[in-house]
Amino acid sequence: MTTRVWDYLPEYEQEKADLLDAVTTVFESGQLILGKSVQGFEAEFAAYHGIAHCAGVDNGTNAVKLGLEALGVGPGDEVITVSNTAAPTVVAIDGAGATPVFVDIREDDYLMDTDQVAGAITPRTKALLPVHLYGQCVDLAPLERLAAEHGLAILEDCAQAHGARRNGRMAGTVGDAAAFSFYPTKVLGGYGDGGAIVTDDESVDRNVRQLRYYGMGKRYYVVRTPGHNSRLDEVQAEILRRKLRRLDAYVAGRRAVARRYAEGLGDLTAPGGLTLPVVAEGNEHVYYLYVVRHPRRDEIIERLERYDISLNISYPWPVHTMTGFAELGYAKGSLPVTERLADEIFSLPMYPSLPLDRQDKVISALREVITDL
Repeated sequence: MTTRVWDYLPEYEQEKADLLDAVTTVFESGQLILGKSVQGFEAEFAAYHGIAHCAGVDNGTNAVKLGLEALGVGPGDEVITVSNTAAPTVVAIDGAGATPVFVDIREDDYLMDTDQVAGAITPRTKALLPVHLYGQCVDLAPLERLAAEHGLAILEDCAQAHGARRNGRMAGTVGDAAAFSFYPTKVLGGYGDGGAIVTDDESVDRNVRQLRYYGMGKRYYVVRTPGHNSRLDEVQAEILRRKLRRLDAYVAGRRAVARRYAEGLGDLTAPGGLTLPVVAEGNEHVYYLYVVRHPRRDEIIERLERYDISLNISYPWPVHTMTGFAELGYAKGSLPVTERLADEIFSLPMYPSLPLDRQDKVISALREVITDL
């Protein structure tokens, strides 16, 4: 049996009764769109973060897009972010009509190099979009200072950081608003697409709720454009309500897998060897992904296929190198750390229900392959 980076079936077997009950609850409720399950999840997800408002939307990409629009970002504006991210982060900026501006990442933890942000600010800059990548948080303190100085909004991309904290502050609770994805692979994932925007700003929440529902201020009456049809599904909301109660347990399970990897692979980290994840000072990592590095990455992945271990690269092509964003004009070498790491990083299997024997298989096979290089 192939061991993959992610597999929902072990979790489903463990939680099947509750998940199927969630579906039955919705089907028997008499309301299938923006009903009690969405309302309940929004209230509970906001409470989990200690935030006043949460608005569910249909996916994480639209969470970023509507979050930007709700903060007043639109055509002619610039949004500063990173290129080492899932493409939807940048697709959402483009979808809002704004122009993405990239800064490089840090060598050790792959997070936004906040020291470069000030130099990227122009008169057109409207928002900062830090990505809490792989399960740990960007240091937002420097961005808060810049935002205050230049009158900028901060939208946190928390798609990979459910439950992560930095210096005690939970991801999604620092900026003006935060966007979450509930794609099935996420730390808190549904059984289909889903997303949400959280904020303490009542006006931002009101904007999101109008934007997600055709721009309507009341039923059948549009008060703003552009409007979207971007509502969180009732079934996914009810599933997420059930899974939210287990989120802390999921995080604990991911950290347990990470500890086993660190213990089993730690002696392979000589110079030029395997680089394990670095947890930035003050961070509480939730290990959405367990990203390692090796200069012979492609050869390692190819050899591990012989052991029926299929790994993933997050992400092999920095966004600024993609042909779809060629018009932004970023030349090769413009983001040197991002580009170099894209040739070396890869992800090991990581999910809380990953069986112990498969964890051991990954450790053993990776040790054999690297030792034999």
